[in-house]
This record gives sequence, structure tokens and C-alpha cells, in this order.
Amino acid sequence: MLQVYTEIDRGQAWVEQYQGRAPVFACILGFTETGLIPGISAAGATPTDRQYTALADAEFLCHGATPHPKYPLPPLNAGASPVFISRAVLAAQHIPIHVFNAGLPYSPPVPHVDLGGNPARCLRYGNAMDRVIVQHLFQQGLLWGDRLAMQASGSYVILSECVVGGTTTALAVLTGLGWNAAGKVNSSHPTCNHQQKWEIVQAGLKAMEQNTPRLSDSSSPPFPLPFDLVAAVGDPMQIVVAGMTIAASRRGGVLLAGGTQMLAVFALVQAISHAYNLPWKPEQVIVGTTRWVAEDPTGDTIGLTKMLSAPLIATQLSFATSRYCQLRAYEQGYVKEGVGAGGCAIAAYLYQGWNSIQLLGAIEKLAEEYEQVRLRAS
Repeated sequence: MLQVYTEIDRGQAWVEQYQGRAPVFACILGFTETGLIPGISAAGATPTDRQYTALADAEFLCHGATPHPKYPLPPLNAGASPVFISRAVLAAQHIPIHVFNAGLPYSPPVPHVDLGGNPARCLRYGNAMDRVIVQHLFQQGLLWGDRLAMQASGSYVILSECVVGGTTTALAVLTGLGWNAAGKVNSSHPTCNHQQKWEIVQAGLKAMEQNTPRLSDSSSPPFPLPFDLVAAVGDPMQIVVAGMTIAASRRGGVLLAGGTQMLAVFALVQAISHAYNLPWKPEQVIVGTTRWVAEDPTGDTIGLTKMLSAPLIATQLSFATSRYCQLRAYEQGYVKEGVGAGGCAIAAYLYQGWNSIQLLGAIEKLAEEYEQVRLRAS
């Protein structure tokens, strides 16, 4: 049901420590205008659709299939939202859900915590967020990471995200921190749009340098400080989850549920801890995703993870035999991950020992319910 891909001893130790433990799930929603660039993301067929993806996913995550949602799941060119995986696991296994608004254009239509953030501007201009907002969101992350870990006493917290365009801001942050991540990140497209992402990231990092010229003497650090970097080319989710990870790891386990975006958060945590002398417990933190991300032939997730010395585990969930073509599309490289789908599938095995048949059955049952509700409402 799962495979450890990197830092195998650490990964296996984490799995053994938290097997059978009931987790707490948190989804941190954010928005970047980078996601509105034509073709940048497949998480919504059009830029207009992508403005509402996080809102629709949050509504479905919390309420499931309802006849008249405020924000219907946006149409995709192929596939189905990964929220079907997350919702199926969380509802069936009664795992607590916490939703956080790190910075959205509109308020989520579900119970949530508003962290007082703002949507990020497009990263290509090098001024995505105000630094004061970044610092505020980080403090909120520390606060809520501690609270979530207290609720998950003796267990672990699943930290997930929904940010359309977030793999591009992830590439920007990784590159800005000095990691050679070009050509290694993932995408919701079946073939990753590396060239488009890289051109946007290069423009953003160049604009950042022009906006905040660095001293040329030898005392100047080779890379920007983490908060400055996120303010320039990041998104609001990244800094919140970084704060949550640092605080929660001090009390228990943390499962960073996602692919490239959570690897960027892992790198950000490392940089923040070093730059600002903030202690955390890396042995308590693992990155968990789907097989479609870990083995994506159009990226290099494993290579990127090895560079960061991060432990990576992935669910071996397959949709090859699904009766729904929207789910089978995952096997052709569409969608791959999001809303903590991989982390929830991992938790389904760890917590209640689900096998692949049980997991697929729960997801298909939800898909069937969704189709029936849509038909009755039409």
C-alpha cells in the first residue's frame, strides 16, 4: 500500500512509529495570481475556473457530494479532482478536518480559520506578497502547528494544501534557496510544462534582485533570506505550512501531504531553521504523496527529494481498474495529487489498515454518489 523512496531508514522508522495512530488533517488554502497564467495549470480548465478551485475543493472536502454547492468542482480537461481521494478517506475513517485560509480571493464556504493573509501576486514581478504579511503568516503557522499537534497527541498531523499554480511558486522558492530544481518539479499536466515554469521563475527571481538589490561585498549572503524570498516569489500557503511543520514537529509527527509543493516547504523549513535559529525535529517529518507524483516520468521527484535529504513515501494506489474514466486518467498522468490525496491514502493504510481494494472502493463509492447527486439536481 505504500513505498518508501528516499531516506529509507528514516521513512520506515516514521511509518512504524505512527502505524495504528489516529491522525489530524489540516488543509491550508492559498492563491497566487501565477495560477491565472494561461496553460500554467490543469487544476481548472480555464483561468476563471482556477480562481475557484480551492473554494470548491474545500467545500467538497468538508461536505462531500451536495445537490447545490456554492462552488461546484471546476471542470477539468481530463481527470477528477484529487479531493475525491481525500474526502473518501477522511469521511470513512472519521479523521478530524481543519481548514485554513492563508490567502484567498473569496472566503471558503465551510468552517475555517482565517489566518489574515492575502492572495499572492504573480511571482514573475518579484513582489508576490508584503513581507509583513509573510511574517504574520509564519507566526500563525507556528501557533496553529502547536495547537494541531496538541490535538494529535501521540500521533501525527497531516498538512495538506490547495494552491493552483503552486508547483511554479515551489520551483521559484527552491531555486531561490539555491537548489537545482529546474526540470524536476511536477505538474497537474500529463507532461510537465517545465519551460513555461522556468521562464516565469527566472523573470521573478530577476525582478526580485532588481527590487531589492543586494550588497556586493563578501559579507552579503549568497541567497536571499527565506522570508524575503517567499515575499518575492512564493505563495501564502508555503510560509504557513513551514511554521506549522516547525512547531508540530516539536510535539509529534508531521506528514507533509503533497509533491513538489511540500518538498519546497521542506526546503523552506530547513532554511528558516538555519537562518533564524529556530529548532525543529526533522526526524518527525516526512513527505507523503502519490505514486503518480513519485514516479512521474516528466519530472524527477526522487532526484529532488534526494537533494533535500527528505524522506519520501507514496501510496501505491492505482486507478488502472477503476470503472470511472475520470479516475483512470490519473494513470495517463493527469492531476496526480492535491488536497492531501496522497497523504490521506497513506493514512488510510496506517490508521485502519485499508488495502488497495478497500481504498479504491471508498473512492468509487463517493464518485458514484457524486454522479447520482448531480443527476438528481439537474
